[in-house]
Amino acid sequence: MQKAKLSLATLALLLALPALHGCVEAALLGTAAASGVMSAHDRRSTGTQTDDETMEWKANNHVPAQYKDKAHANFTAFNRRLLITGEAPSEEAKSAIESEVRKIEGVKEVYNELGIGPATPLSSRSNDSFITSKVKSRFVDAGKFNPMHVKVVTEAGTVFLLGLVTQAEANSAVQVARTTSGVKKVVNLIEVITPAKARELDVAQKGSGNAPPPAPVEQR
Repeated sequence: MQKAKLSLATLALLLALPALHGCVEAALLGTAAASGVMSAHDRRSTGTQTDDETMEWKANNHVPAQYKDKAHANFTAFNRRLLITGEAPSEEAKSAIESEVRKIEGVKEVYNELGIGPATPLSSRSNDSFITSKVKSRFVDAGKFNPMHVKVVTEAGTVFLLGLVTQAEANSAVQVARTTSGVKKVVNLIEVITPAKARELDVAQKGSGNAPPPAPVEQR
């Protein structure tokens, strides 16, 4: 039981690391460790994870020059689907940014969730990071699915969920996010797969040496 508690505590810390503040060196080392653990337990193949990271980098470089200083656009890729969050100065700018990133090779779908208006202040973005860490920590506490299978992005209090999970896992993730303090809205962009497909992907991860962590043990 003690080992189970330690495992959950460690997982919660890894999930919350991106939102924590501290010395630069510790933050970099911690984030690298968390990224390694998350990558090892992701239902996406290693190749797809690499493609997603590349898409995010390319998307940032595809923002039209005339909007680079006027728009606040964030790009999150998951399973070759690209989510755009942030703010654009106009509908024209919003459409132009989407049009450009759709040209990136390998992008299957684009979810354009840019708001129209001025860029949010840094204080708002810090609060978004805090909300993301709370949602992830509550995923761990709920113990109903592997929290590393659901990606959480928060923008202006709106939580976006991405992942490859079963319907039951998706329902649990949405419920937890909706009941987390500070969350104004939840946008479900999760790809639902069958339990059989989920088992297949998990077995594939084991075969590649990236076995998922054990299911959380219910505390008594």
